[in-house]
Amino acid sequence: MADTQTAPTTVEVNDAVFCTHLKEVCTDCSFDGREENDGFFGFDFFDRDPIECPTSTQNKEGAYQCKKHGSAGCTQCYGWKKQITRARTAAKKAGRK
Repeated sequence: MADTQTAPTTVEVNDAVFCTHLKEVCTDCSFDGREENDGFFGFDFFDRDPIECPTSTQNKEGAYQCKKHGSAGCTQCYGWKKQITRARTAAKKAGRK
């Protein structure tokens, strides 16, 4: 039987895409969601550090919610645009493009 590779399974957490390990960049499943997340939030792709998903659980409907506040739309824990902006600023300061 031929070796076939399947696309990594992804999950959406308050509009951001992560692998099933809740990582934006994961070496275990060869996933990199930075370009997709950057595009969704209105940025051109930029080589930046990945954003981090806080500890999350799934509610009865299957949506991820932050463990700290129990909210699927938590802006404190899931402030992705702010996290991406900070990561882009840090990457620019470090001289990455």
